[in-house]
Amino acid sequence: MVPADTAAGGLSDAQHKKEMTKAVIASTIGTAIEWYDFFLYSIATGLVFAHLYFPQSEPLIGTLQAFSIFAVGFIARPIGAAIFGHYGDRIGRKATLVATLMLMGFATFAVALVPGYEVIGIWGAVILTILRFLQGVGVGGEWGGSVLMAMEWTKGSKNRGFVTSWPQFGVPVGLFLANLSVLAASALSGEAFMDWGWRIPFFLSLLLVGVGLYIRLGILETPTFRRLKAENKLEKNPMLEVIKRQPKEILVATFARTSENACFYIFTAFILSYGTQHLHMSRDFLLQAVLVASIFSFFWIPLSGWISDRIGRKRMYLISVVVTGIFAFIYFAMLETAAPAMVFAAIVLSLLPHNMMYGPQAAMIAESFTGRLRYSGSSLGYQLTAIIAGGPAPIIAAALLAKYNTGFAIAFYLLACTIVSIIATLMLKDRTHASIDEEYEGV
Repeated sequence: MVPADTAAGGLSDAQHKKEMTKAVIASTIGTAIEWYDFFLYSIATGLVFAHLYFPQSEPLIGTLQAFSIFAVGFIARPIGAAIFGHYGDRIGRKATLVATLMLMGFATFAVALVPGYEVIGIWGAVILTILRFLQGVGVGGEWGGSVLMAMEWTKGSKNRGFVTSWPQFGVPVGLFLANLSVLAASALSGEAFMDWGWRIPFFLSLLLVGVGLYIRLGILETPTFRRLKAENKLEKNPMLEVIKRQPKEILVATFARTSENACFYIFTAFILSYGTQHLHMSRDFLLQAVLVASIFSFFWIPLSGWISDRIGRKRMYLISVVVTGIFAFIYFAMLETAAPAMVFAAIVLSLLPHNMMYGPQAAMIAESFTGRLRYSGSSLGYQLTAIIAGGPAPIIAAALLAKYNTGFAIAFYLLACTIVSIIATLMLKDRTHASIDEEYEGV
């Protein structure tokens, strides 16, 4: 057995704390940049892509077509999880995170260069689909690595939920930056926003990726991975091994996220097309509301992670799921009034119950997998939800709205997702106070 101080690189407590802080900052900033890229596409889907790449379709049909391309990114996310999860458990968390950031940055920047339907016809949509797929692969490998980079520097379990909530914090930061950049581009370009203004935020992605790479290249590999490497415990095929040895944990993680994932993309992506087409609200009004919602998330996600350290991950998550299911009906009741103040308040409040799930979720999922399989298992469990919830959610919502012409039909869909999450979470083994270096029995 390698001594703990050797496995950690012989670092003193002060040095360890410094490196942990650097790792958390690098994970958070890198995650924020990756989600900026991913959400930017989501926003453009709701506002621009139907008009620009499907101009011959009816507005609602064009929206469905645009969200179908949007969903491709979610199909690709488990593929990214499988690819980068394998290498994250084989060669390390740091190198894998650098690769995901570069892939995501390239794909997002390239979106800005794709001509519209009037220039290259249907090929514009084809190219968008390919780039969205690459985005999905990149973000699919990002989450697991960023969470582990933070979590595997923690000592003990008393603050693990709080520490791992910071990479989750990168999500509202990315959402905030994406909405802010589109809002700024809208103000700058005015009437020309639909022609060229929307491309500006995609160009900016290249600059942000440069910042992210600079920060990530300056961090150390996690103590957990270095210990596994020193003890020669790395798996040759970690993705195959985790599917073989911990299939229940993968499925539980996948279905536990159903409510959180579906709600998030209804509240942040579908609301833009719902608000402009069904409620006849202005684009900038909706963007401003989502912007404010993301600011509240800055505080609520770390707080939820901190609370989970006190009352347990499983209990916190169950409470959050139930609150989210109830809120779905309140949300659409407020939206259906079509009163600007009520719509604004509904959007601002929408992410609060979601964040109650999202704060403790990273630790809850990552704790479920043994160290040598953790990147592969947590990434796959997390990203598989994208296929059954996140990707289809806006499409299902658009179809329900087209058939029933009321948001309450969507609320019942979200309630169904909530029931799935409750059942899955009840099957979860709570490891809030377990050691992350513990070898799980039978694994």
